[in-house]
Amino acid sequence: MRRCVIPPGGRGWCHTRENRDGALYSLIYGRVASLSLNPIEKKPVFHFLPGSKWLSLGSLGCNFRCPGCQNWELAHAHLDGELKNTRYLSPEKLVALAVRRGAEGISWTFNEPALWLEYILDTAPLARQAGLFTNIVTNGALTLEAVDALGPHLDVYRVDVKGYHPQTYEVLAHLKESEAIRQAAVRARRRWSMWVEVVTNIIPGINDGEATLKGIAAWLTHDLSRNTPWHLTRFHPAYHLRDLPATPVKRLEAAYQLARAAGVCFPYLGNVPGHSGENTRCLGCGREVISRDLFTVTAMHLVGGVCQHCGLPVPGVWL
Repeated sequence: MRRCVIPPGGRGWCHTRENRDGALYSLIYGRVASLSLNPIEKKPVFHFLPGSKWLSLGSLGCNFRCPGCQNWELAHAHLDGELKNTRYLSPEKLVALAVRRGAEGISWTFNEPALWLEYILDTAPLARQAGLFTNIVTNGALTLEAVDALGPHLDVYRVDVKGYHPQTYEVLAHLKESEAIRQAAVRARRRWSMWVEVVTNIIPGINDGEATLKGIAAWLTHDLSRNTPWHLTRFHPAYHLRDLPATPVKRLEAAYQLARAAGVCFPYLGNVPGHSGENTRCLGCGREVISRDLFTVTAMHLVGGVCQHCGLPVPGVWL
């Protein structure tokens, strides 16, 4: 999204692409810094194959510079020193590993997936051929061209929407393109029929204002879909924002009620283990159809995506 102009011998904002004699080279193609088998709830994604396991991987670098980054060791890494600690996995070996470990899908996560776009484009078609689903966990700073390139190959687009106004993105990401991030998410859903879920990590004093939350809620209900799950997650002090407090649970609960009042059908509270705001309720009868404890599904009352209590379908992709 930054569309960097990189001089010979230079690197772009994310430091992962280098101009060598007029050609751009990726420094992180296939270079895996973190790899694990995780439940899809950890993304978090709640309405796509609940309880399924995904082989999840990330590399180094980011196109943001968030001061409170939870994965700052990867996102803010100095490539020249840290690349030696990564390992190369070819697209073919990654897919074979996912199948061998019994994963339902592959998730590019932990750092910004857009940075290794070429790697995803080479791997995702192979994953589809092997019967695997595909997902990116992104900050949303993709060009529409990148979304269109990924469109035929991705099933799930889990996007952070860190705020509504450009000022918030200037503080958190040194980027003014807040509208472009929302446009990319709409493109993923409307043009490519990806399943989209949105996360807003609510940071005290930065993006917890009512105007910000109402703006995101209005965008969800009018431009994306009122059925899009919106995860309102608790901030925990990290990196350069260690002096801030964790988000008060009451503030999260107020945001949850604001979302419901604005017409968002499926708001969720995150990073508050055991809270009832983690659970999915049927829009018809109001009863719980999926119960969760952090990343674990503890009860399921859906059959083929239909509420067992009243028979109303719940939007999503279900086993």
